[in-house]
Amino acid sequence: MTIERFQIQVSDEILDDLQYRLHHIRWPDQLGNADWERGTELNYLKSLVSYWRDHYDWRAQEAKLNRFSQFRCKIDGIDVHFVHERGKGPNPLPLILTHGWPDSYLRYQKIIPLLTDPASHGGNPEDAFDVIVPSLPGFGFSSRPKHPGVNNFRVAEMWVKLMTEELGYRKFAAAGGDIGSGVTRYLAANHPERLYGIHLTDIGIIRDLIASSDQAKLSEEERQYKNNASAWMAQEGGYMSIQSTRPQTLAYGLSDSPVGLAGWMMEKFRSWSDCNGDLAQKFSEDELLTHIMMYWVTNTIGSTAHMYYDNAHSLPPIGYIEVPTGLALFPADILLPPKEWAMRNLNVTRWTSMPRGGHFTAMEEPELFAGDIRAFFRPFRTRS
Repeated sequence: MTIERFQIQVSDEILDDLQYRLHHIRWPDQLGNADWERGTELNYLKSLVSYWRDHYDWRAQEAKLNRFSQFRCKIDGIDVHFVHERGKGPNPLPLILTHGWPDSYLRYQKIIPLLTDPASHGGNPEDAFDVIVPSLPGFGFSSRPKHPGVNNFRVAEMWVKLMTEELGYRKFAAAGGDIGSGVTRYLAANHPERLYGIHLTDIGIIRDLIASSDQAKLSEEERQYKNNASAWMAQEGGYMSIQSTRPQTLAYGLSDSPVGLAGWMMEKFRSWSDCNGDLAQKFSEDELLTHIMMYWVTNTIGSTAHMYYDNAHSLPPIGYIEVPTGLALFPADILLPPKEWAMRNLNVTRWTSMPRGGHFTAMEEPELFAGDIRAFFRPFRTRS
């Protein structure tokens, strides 16, 4: 399918329906002394929904997002939405950025100008990138898969086709976090000849360490990771258990209730970011609501949850990654990987411990994130 220009144009009917739902909410009770320990706090959510109903302007956000150069093309039967912004420099390096859940391609909107036009942001024009930010299948403005099995491996194969067959890049750089980390690692494992290097902000949940029964073979840092990960999954992993086992059941409620959707997502933005329990420290209400809207107006919360199921049930094993790898770890992120494990399983050539920031790296600390990407890929430009 030929690449086609794309503009976001949400119908008035969808927005009017949302307004109706936001005016007809049946709120649950909350125990008198509860805060966030049982889930999204009632008074916070009421305040956010009040702003959503009375002040939030989707059309203004839509116009802002449409300033990016957006496209769609069909790959393996799925219409893939992506941003493609050309770099302003002598030799821009092509870079594909892959997001995760519960964010969207908007995870990277703050760093696109920092990477495409570094000279306008205090950087060197020789560090410019052509930036490609696709929406994962079933997320946002990419179409929903009609068949099961669309997992990190399959998406990596789609991204190779997007970058080489559709966009014409012979070789490229890749980066990602959350689901995007998994997709990027499969890209590197299965198509090393196509990549200059990969940049990651996490390595996901390292299940072989969690499942390891031989403590003697693990380093102290790996044993600590195993304990921390087990505790985290018991306390925080309920969302993952549901999405990877019963995504269809979950989809009914979250597709029908904007407040339910907001409650499901906001708990994770608060828990996983470096906000000290106060979302306003890192995100504006408009920013958070635009992320929620990305799921609501496209009715994709169900299809995004299904990707968890497919990743849990159909991912092939992944071996040692030989492609040069940069890791930028933000202190408040989920389950920071043990360095020994990372060094054994990836060709880590740059390891950066960031001074602040959490899971939503490019949203929380765009300058730190963009700076590390520029620094990591700089040596590969002489080989392009």
